[in-house]
Amino acid sequence: MNRRAFLKQAGIFSAAIFLPSCLNKVKEEKRNPYLLVVSGWQDVNIGDIAHTPGLLHILQTYLPEATITLWKRSKNEKVEALLKKNFPKIDILYGNPDKDFTITDGRLLEAIDRADVFIHGSGPSVVAANCLEAWRKITDKPFGIYGTTIQEISPSLKNLLEDASFVFTRETASIGKLKEAGITKPEIRFVPDATFALNIYDEESARAFLITNDLEDRKFICVIPRLRKTPYWLIRRESYTERQIEETTALNNKWKEVDHAKAREAIIRWVRKTGNKVLICPEMTYQVDIMDELLIDPLPDDVKKNVVKRGYWLPDEAASLYSKAFCVLSFECHSPIISLRNGTPAFYLRQPEDTIKGQMYYDLGFDEWVFEINDTTGEQIADCLMNVYSNYDNAQAYRKQGMDKASESFDVGIKIVSQFL
Repeated sequence: MNRRAFLKQAGIFSAAIFLPSCLNKVKEEKRNPYLLVVSGWQDVNIGDIAHTPGLLHILQTYLPEATITLWKRSKNEKVEALLKKNFPKIDILYGNPDKDFTITDGRLLEAIDRADVFIHGSGPSVVAANCLEAWRKITDKPFGIYGTTIQEISPSLKNLLEDASFVFTRETASIGKLKEAGITKPEIRFVPDATFALNIYDEESARAFLITNDLEDRKFICVIPRLRKTPYWLIRRESYTERQIEETTALNNKWKEVDHAKAREAIIRWVRKTGNKVLICPEMTYQVDIMDELLIDPLPDDVKKNVVKRGYWLPDEAASLYSKAFCVLSFECHSPIISLRNGTPAFYLRQPEDTIKGQMYYDLGFDEWVFEINDTTGEQIADCLMNVYSNYDNAQAYRKQGMDKASESFDVGIKIVSQFL
C-alpha cells in the first residue's frame, strides 16, 4: 500500500471515531451538488473580507441548486453576521487541522464527507494549504483553487497543486510562476479575484454618512492611503521581531511622504477645479491612523475644508458608498475592485511591494487606470482624474469593458468546476 492510500484509510478511520454513525453508511445519490468552500483569512481588511462573499455570490449565481458550506478561517462576530445576513442558507464552520492534517471536528468531517468538491477561495497565496492537505488525506474527491495569487512554490505546495483538479490564479503572473515550477497537470486558468463579484450592500449606513457629511452622488472622490508594507505587528505582535519592525518602519518612512504627495496633488486639482469634496477612507484598520498625517494635514486650507474622512468599515457599506462616488483613488488593491464592480471608475496607485496580484488589472485591460507609483507623478494622476471628469461616458465604457472580461472569466471557471459535480 502506498503512503497516499494509507493516509486516506487512516483519515477515514479517524473520521469514523468522531462522525455520527450515519456517515459510515454508503452515501445515497444526491439530488443537488454539495460544495465546501474554505475562505476568510482575516477581518482587518475589507478586501480580505470581500473575497468570501464575492465567491459565494459567484457560486450561488452559477450553481443555484448547490448546497454550500463555508469553512471560515478567521472568526469575527461582525463579519459572521454580515455573511449570515447576505447568505442565510450557507452554514459557516470554523476550525483548523492538526499539524499532521488530521481533522477531529465532527461538523467539518461531515461536510467533507458530503461535499462533491472542495474549493479554496481567493487570497494572497494558498493560505489554507493545510485544509487542502486534510481533504486529500481523507478523500480522493476533487479540490481546486479559485482566484489566488501563487508566488512562492515550495516542494510541498507543488505536490499539492499537481494533485488539484483545477488551479485558477487571480492574475497571469501566477501562471508564469506555476510554469516555472513545472506545474502543468491541473486545469490552470486566469480567473480574477472573487471580489470582482462582490454583491453585498449597506445602503442605509452609506446614505446616512453621505447626508451627514454633505456628500452628493457622483460629486466626490474617495482616496485610500497605504504604507509600503503593512505593519502587521499592530495586529499580531508576537509574529514579528524587533529587527523586522525596525526594517519595515524604515522602508515605510522612506516612501510614505513621496507616495502620498502624489495622491494629494490629485486631491488638490480635483477640489480646485470642480469645487467638489473628497472622502479619505481605509481599506485596512491601521490606515485610520495615517489618514491625517499623510493625506489631510498637509493639504492647503482651501482644499482641506472640502475633505472628510471615514473610520474602518465593512465591505457592504464600502460598496454602497463607492457606488455613489465619482472615482476612487487607492494605494490598496481591493477598494478599486469594489468600485469597478459597482459602477465607479477607479485608479490603483500600485506600490512595488504590493506583490504580483496587481497584474490582474492589466489582465482585465485596466492599464490606463494603474499607476506604478515609482514611475508616476502626481500630475499624471491628476491629469487622468480630470480626463475622466471631462469624459465620464468614455470612462464608464472603459470600466464596463474590463468588468465584462472578469464576468467571462468567472463563467469559464464555473463551467470547469461544474465538470466535477
